Amino acid sequence: MWLAANEPAQTAGIESYLYTYGPLVLMFVVLYFLLIRPQQKRQKTRSMMLGNLKKGDKVVTIGGLHGTILELSDDTVILRVNDVTKLTFERSAVNAVSSGEDKK
Repeated sequence: MWLAANEPAQTAGIESYLYTYGPLVLMFVVLYFLLIRPQQKRQKTRSMMLGNLKKGDKVVTIGGLHGTILELSDDTVILRVNDVTKLTFERSAVNAVSSGEDKK
């Protein structure tokens, strides 16, 4: 008999925890799918793009400079921006790649 009388109080305690922590858990799940997961996908595609750079790729730097990759190392990229000018950038400064060789 003691268990039957005490049972409603236990379910009320569980419901109060659900009402207290449920919105917090729901908010974390929503933030994960709206903010954290898309950012991880963008970071993964950017690191793949930087890892797949090769000579002859036409790239745009973060500053908006267009050029063609002449040389690559682990950390740096040497770009040809016109027939005479060669500039050295960090590999992480590359913003976008349009793969293809020069058309002459």
